[in-house]
Amino acid sequence: MAWVATGELAAAVSEAGGLGVIGAGNAPPEIVRNEIRKTKLATSKPFGVNIYFLSSFVDEIMEVVRQEKVPVVTTGAGNPGKYVPDLKNAGIKILSVVASVNLAKRLERAGVDGLIAEGMECGGHIGDIATMPLVPQIVDAVSIPVVCAGGIYDGRGLVAALALGASGVQMGTRFVCATECTVHPNYKKAIISAKDRSAVVTGASTGHPIRVLNNKLARQFKEAESKGASKEEIEGLGEGALKSAVIDGDTEYGSLMAGQISAMVSKEESCKDIIDHVMSTAQKTISLLQF
Repeated sequence: MAWVATGELAAAVSEAGGLGVIGAGNAPPEIVRNEIRKTKLATSKPFGVNIYFLSSFVDEIMEVVRQEKVPVVTTGAGNPGKYVPDLKNAGIKILSVVASVNLAKRLERAGVDGLIAEGMECGGHIGDIATMPLVPQIVDAVSIPVVCAGGIYDGRGLVAALALGASGVQMGTRFVCATECTVHPNYKKAIISAKDRSAVVTGASTGHPIRVLNNKLARQFKEAESKGASKEEIEGLGEGALKSAVIDGDTEYGSLMAGQISAMVSKEESCKDIIDHVMSTAQKTISLLQF
């Protein structure tokens, strides 16, 4: 959710009853600080910052979240172990994204407060295990809370996640189409127009597969991989492509990161309406299960 999950979206999610999270991505520290302060001005409720460990600014961002007293940090694409003591001393909760049981166990030993078990149905960077088999395996393997992510659209997904032993869910793709999300309207239209097979995986040969909506860029990736292009050549295709999609609205050669639930998103709506819909459909689902 880099470039997507800004302070505006995080604040709106928290105000609506969720935990809004700012996506730091590869942004420099002062940009992240500005988004944090923007969020603080818009809500007094807890929120988080996601720190992406492939960023070159990880150390600086960690210092920013400590200085700004951000309530929650989520981490992805790496092990936050060396940062855990300082974050905990600052009273910050740490939840780490995991896509395997081994990583879940390792991060529990490192002292994180919870885990986000992310199945391959999600948008952006993905693992290779689907949500349904991944979540219960991780729940059974650790003693800390587990949040379910990947393929969650409404309350039916929430109830399923709870049935698998998760303590809650993380949602991304549906919130791209929130009215408070500042992405280019073309990005939102692409998700709303998506069909059941529109979300495809690119870059698998690099070891860092990414799920995006199919477009000319995605087909370029596929062609390059089929011809045996080098890792550097393939990665070069995606350089700056997410920003092109999010900021410039390039739906042909921009990277339209989105999950497999894209086909279920049919309109732009407020964060409050999204969360209210999730909860009402969860209640309806639970009532149907009470034979």
